[in-house]
Amino acid sequence: MHTQSDTAGVILGRGADYVMTVKANMPTLHRQLKKLPWAAVPAISDVSTDHGRRARRTIKAVLAPAWTGFDGAAQVAQLRRTVTAKGKKTVEVVYLITSDRDAGPAALASWVRSHWETENRLHWVRDVTYQEDKSLVRTGNAPRVMATLRSLAISLLRLEGHTNIAAANRHHAHDPVRTLHLLQTAWATLPGPWGTRQRPAENLIVG
Repeated sequence: MHTQSDTAGVILGRGADYVMTVKANMPTLHRQLKKLPWAAVPAISDVSTDHGRRARRTIKAVLAPAWTGFDGAAQVAQLRRTVTAKGKKTVEVVYLITSDRDAGPAALASWVRSHWETENRLHWVRDVTYQEDKSLVRTGNAPRVMATLRSLAISLLRLEGHTNIAAANRHHAHDPVRTLHLLQTAWATLPGPWGTRQRPAENLIVG
């Protein structure tokens, strides 16, 4: 959703770098990246195991072609993830576009893996704690709005230091003033003209 040229321009304008994933839901760009001569590009791999689940990640990176259409695009990469669990093997191939000229394949793979782990943790909390799948809000843009609000609430609570979101919800439900204080603190830390905190130039945004 965030892999957009306009988004890339905004990120660069704030002094940050980006790593964006390109999947099959962007068919034209995905097809162009897929046609690059990846077979001739050296690859690095790493393997991880967790609770009977084995994942191998193989990544290759080359200079970004001019036709990517993304401001500041410096490199593109192919990331292949092969997961074996309960005797079943699944393979996912995604392509990356980054504005970071100095990042090696290992760094790119690490950033994306961290992002995926964060996303998985976020979706688990939304499903279990907020019971998103049982929501009766299903028409128009309302489901997307509610999903965004749930993600915002989780992010604010984690920034405040909470690790148990269910317990944090109960804590704030007992006293509405706590929720107001949380929102005021978050507002004060927004970058630019909306708040007082300035975002470090070395920040990296993965999307």
